[in-house]
Amino acid sequence: MAFRLVSTDGDQVFELKRGAALTVGRALSSDVALLDPTVSRRHASLVADESGIELNDLGSSNGTFVNGARVEHARLAAGDLLTFGKLTFNVSESPASENGTDGQGARHAPTIVRQRAVPDAKQAFAEALRASGSQLVVDETAIVLPDEQRVRQKLTLLLECSKALTRAPDVATLLERIVEMVFQILEVDRFAILLLDEQQDLIPSIARDRSGANLGRTVPLSIARKAIEEKVAILSDNAPEDVRFSGSIVHQQVRSAVCAPLIGTENRVAGVLYVDSLTSAHRFSEEDLDFVVAFSGIVAVAIENSRFAERIRHETLVRSNFERFFTPRMAARIASSADAIQLGGERRFVTVLFADIRDFTPLSAAMAPDATALLLTEFFTEMVECVFRHGGTLDKFIGDAVMAQWGAPITEPDDADRALEAAVDMMRSLERLNTRWRVQSRPQLQIGIGLNFGEAFAGNIGSQRRLEFTVIGDTVNTANRLCAWAEGGEILITQAMRDALTHSHQLVERPPLKLRGKAEPVVVYRALA
Repeated sequence: MAFRLVSTDGDQVFELKRGAALTVGRALSSDVALLDPTVSRRHASLVADESGIELNDLGSSNGTFVNGARVEHARLAAGDLLTFGKLTFNVSESPASENGTDGQGARHAPTIVRQRAVPDAKQAFAEALRASGSQLVVDETAIVLPDEQRVRQKLTLLLECSKALTRAPDVATLLERIVEMVFQILEVDRFAILLLDEQQDLIPSIARDRSGANLGRTVPLSIARKAIEEKVAILSDNAPEDVRFSGSIVHQQVRSAVCAPLIGTENRVAGVLYVDSLTSAHRFSEEDLDFVVAFSGIVAVAIENSRFAERIRHETLVRSNFERFFTPRMAARIASSADAIQLGGERRFVTVLFADIRDFTPLSAAMAPDATALLLTEFFTEMVECVFRHGGTLDKFIGDAVMAQWGAPITEPDDADRALEAAVDMMRSLERLNTRWRVQSRPQLQIGIGLNFGEAFAGNIGSQRRLEFTVIGDTVNTANRLCAWAEGGEILITQAMRDALTHSHQLVERPPLKLRGKAEPVVVYRALA
């Protein structure tokens, strides 16, 4: 049977190697290192065997207690309460799986490993603040007092880290700054951060040694997964003898290591932060563990904020491109898509509208250029508003024509109906424009509109420097050619468009039209405005 000591708050766990004489004390060289001022540097010794634990007090100032009674020597069993100074632990049996045994005592965990429950970032930092200002009851026989100046220095560094990391413009820069700070603050040989991707796989984001060299995978995944799943920070005093570390870490000659989860807001885990030493065991103290926990909380929030800022910049870029073609509400929905500005696209069913000014070429030839530009600006403004009012997408302006579509990148069940309503709205809006222009003695315009429904390619076409969302294919070509046949004030739709309508509309069948590219005449309907 193997035993362990578990602190009453569950933050510290010590696995006891069977048959080994383990020293309990505040000294960093202790097998069970308790960095508390009420614990003597050499406080007690423990020897675990098959049936229990032999305890001997080593002349401690504040005493050793078993179930509340002060003792010099005692025999401990599972269920006993053991107190050193003011720190109390439960004596319990170690599960075989955590001690590396086969259930028959064939193999045991041969190292002292501590783990600390990790709060969220705000709580971790608050605890670091409280610890820096706490009143300690100091062991009067201690040779070395707690270094309050060092504690204050680390607290100051935490505050500086918090400020510096919030100024990082992106995640890559942020990770570089984190590396610099870790090697400045902690005596470590290597450092790594692994972040969870969308599939919850751990992906190495950065791994460096003190010389600045990039490293491969340095973090034992079994330890990283435990840190993430149980939200605990893990400290190993002697990694080569810790059965929970993989063989690769032993081969890398790791002596001491700390692995802490990166827990941001709303208690979400983003990944792990890992540091190790290749030169000495017992390199990290409980104070270092507390510091890494607090620092990891700051790092987690900084990464979270940096990712959020990158997403905002991404969405701003997308919206700056798409707000020219979509309503603000639609542009915001598209911008939230992770792949919104990638090249490529997909085949979708869409409704396509073309509206073209009739006989505009001879009209514009008789007008001054600025008057032509003003007339088109006012015309296009009204037509685009009609498209947006009915949830459509402005595809492009082609000379004096407007192309719009419904169905990409977001499809609604009544896309065809809304497109036809937009066409009717265009005709009525143009009537109002002509009334105003007539009073101003300006030219009168007439438009013809063609609509078609069908499958088309929809996506971002262009280069990474300039992308335009558009739809292409036979469905688009047919709508364009139908528009060319429409007379001024006429809205023409295809049979496919009529079949796609879900509401009742006033339609009149026209004689079929022979369109370029079509082997058979196309059945056409005229929509009444």
